Amino acid sequence: MDIISQSDISKLERFIEDAQKIAITAHMRPDGDAVGSCAALFHCLGDMGKDAVIVLPDASPDYLGFITEAVGSRHLTDFESDGQGARDALAGCDLIFCLDYNAFHRTGKMEQALSGHHAVKILVDHHLNPARECFDLVFSETEVSSTAEYLYNILLMTSRYGHDAGKLPEQAATALMTGMTTDTNNFANSVFPSTLRMASSLLEAGVDRDFIISRLYNEYSEGRIRLMGELLSKRLEITPDGVAYMILDRKTIEKYGLKEGDTEGFVNIPLGIGRVKISCFFKEDEDRIRVSLRSKRGISANRCAALYFNGGGHEQAAGGRLAVPEDIGSIGEVAAYAEKVMHEFMVRQAE
Repeated sequence: MDIISQSDISKLERFIEDAQKIAITAHMRPDGDAVGSCAALFHCLGDMGKDAVIVLPDASPDYLGFITEAVGSRHLTDFESDGQGARDALAGCDLIFCLDYNAFHRTGKMEQALSGHHAVKILVDHHLNPARECFDLVFSETEVSSTAEYLYNILLMTSRYGHDAGKLPEQAATALMTGMTTDTNNFANSVFPSTLRMASSLLEAGVDRDFIISRLYNEYSEGRIRLMGELLSKRLEITPDGVAYMILDRKTIEKYGLKEGDTEGFVNIPLGIGRVKISCFFKEDEDRIRVSLRSKRGISANRCAALYFNGGGHEQAAGGRLAVPEDIGSIGEVAAYAEKVMHEFMVRQAE
């Protein structure tokens, strides 16, 4: 991770000091890193005496309830549940933090409200190719495990916390550890020396990692576990090129009573098979097929997402989507499409 500029930290502190009302935003379908980063910043801004609200494009998944409950419903809203309330919350802000996304189009329903907003906008993100021209201050770093880790380092450089993790509010520290843990798949990928230093410092500061792990990984719904069994036994396909893919349709989602976040991590499972080089998970949504990609070293999930799935991300963890019917007719056509484009991609990779 590159050294964070002290001049940028000074600008950050001035923007915060001058702000009367602050909004904290994240990408659509927020995950643990997005929600954890937003919640951590919310608690730190409160610690600084600032009035802040978290505004998300979609509702936070239930498995992160232990993070959002600490924020409280009065300070957390989303366009999915209350579009007008979310717009009103943004309208009254003069400073907007944009966490865990590199461009406004990744906020879905919020894009228009954000892109034309008069407020000062600050980006904190770890994805490739940030739209720097859209923001007044940019913190962008790809050589870091998560936005949560990057935000942790930024916060510790402020005069409020002075390189001492023990000064962070307890709920902020817990949220930061949660965000980093989920984005590394519990230290299974994207782990840097700085990641372990962060974890060590937060543990020394009193963060209860056992509590976080229990809430993240030991309180799944029965439907998730039963679906996992069906996917692995009946729907997992592996091509001769070493591409694994699974397809989840809406009928099956309804059958198992799944909620947002219940399929988190499924895409990683096939990578445990020796001959699998890249794993694809296709999930049917209202007017699109959501795509998750994970790969082993030497195979670019990011390139694959950009070439075939209208997406992008990190080198070994990326995502995208297929619009229905513009890109693909229906969920029933996904298997044939996946076989075709993934074979083409693996041939390209070998060149």
